[in-house]
Amino acid sequence: MEFRPVAMRTVAIANQKGGVGKTTTAVNLAAGLAQNGKRVLLIDLDPQANATTGLGLGSSATATIYHVLLGELPLSAVLLNAFPEGLSLAPSSPDLAGAEVELYGRPDRERRLQDALAPVAGFDYALIDCPPALNMLTINALVAADSVLIPMQCEYYALEGLTQLLGTVRRVRAQLNPRLEVHGLLRTMFDNRNRLASEVALELERHFPDKLYQAVVPRNIRLAEAPSFGRAALVYDPACAGSRAYQGVATEFLRREWMK
Repeated sequence: MEFRPVAMRTVAIANQKGGVGKTTTAVNLAAGLAQNGKRVLLIDLDPQANATTGLGLGSSATATIYHVLLGELPLSAVLLNAFPEGLSLAPSSPDLAGAEVELYGRPDRERRLQDALAPVAGFDYALIDCPPALNMLTINALVAADSVLIPMQCEYYALEGLTQLLGTVRRVRAQLNPRLEVHGLLRTMFDNRNRLASEVALELERHFPDKLYQAVVPRNIRLAEAPSFGRAALVYDPACAGSRAYQGVATEFLRREWMK
């Protein structure tokens, strides 16, 4: 079956908590979709620029999403070709940390990314790697997005953080972006030997049966190694457990998109 949406779909990958595998998910889902023949735009909206360096493009990123949000360049002017074929990156840099202050008082500051994406063509999906904070950059991503994918560890504070993020999604939907929906919840860095992780996973299954991904991403050293080689794990070591999990995530992502 050919999974192809009628127009580019934009998905924000967000969690205000750091260290949950958000960038790993953004990079490897983007790579997995590209390996499935999709044309994918990955937008690095995190000032830490980990998606940019993790794809080996840090030294190539002279013009970045920072310049786009400030209106200095169109989005098409900053795009870099990434690997695998079919993947393009809108890179980030630490300069992006100042964007929130610089955008203060500007009209439609919540819609800068949405406006930048409007003329972009030639992609099936745009994935936005959000910063680990509910700030103006994340709000820009949620306003520009059709849906949000939430990677999360199954740990003590996970449900509390999820409640906070879902509240933000509801407010953005009510005030700024009525089409925004939750695409899904993805369990990452999962260790089934951990009793608490298993208990939290059961709570997620109980409360979000339709949104919870069946695919589960385990803790895996190759996922952690891949960025230092400037490659998505799916390229660095396609056979490792983490890569196989993200191949499953990409397949499930396409199935969920097809069912919309």
